[in-house]
Amino acid sequence: MVDSTARDAGLNGTGGTVVGTAVQETPPQWVQLAAVTSPGLAAPHLININQAVLYRFDGDTADSGQSNCNGTCAAKWPPVTIKEGGNVYLAGVNPKDVAAVRRADGKVQVTVGGWPVYRFSGDAGAGDLNGQGLDGKWFAVGPKGQKAVR
Repeated sequence: MVDSTARDAGLNGTGGTVVGTAVQETPPQWVQLAAVTSPGLAAPHLININQAVLYRFDGDTADSGQSNCNGTCAAKWPPVTIKEGGNVYLAGVNPKDVAAVRRADGKVQVTVGGWPVYRFSGDAGAGDLNGQGLDGKWFAVGPKGQKAVR
């Protein structure tokens, strides 16, 4: 974990993180997590380098070391993955709250507060919150892994 932004580290671009509904074919070289508030959600919540809102799933369990969203679930809710050995850049997130788990498919998924972190395929643009509260199980993730609710 790096307690600074990617830009502070002299990096440009996205590290390979995809935008919107695009499928993340290969894990990015690096990811950035930033805590923000927005007009649609005043509670602090996380976004990635592309300003996509990040989510947690109530079907997961904190600190379980696994994700319970695989297959068709993971197609709808793409996990935030990173290349093994890659850096996670942080803004407004304590490095002690960020870790990773190995998914059933072998990829490395970022966790916050022990909760695996996801994007939502229904969020097409920066700041979209279309996944917030979906099925009563998906919520924007806060900087300590908590649910970010209105």
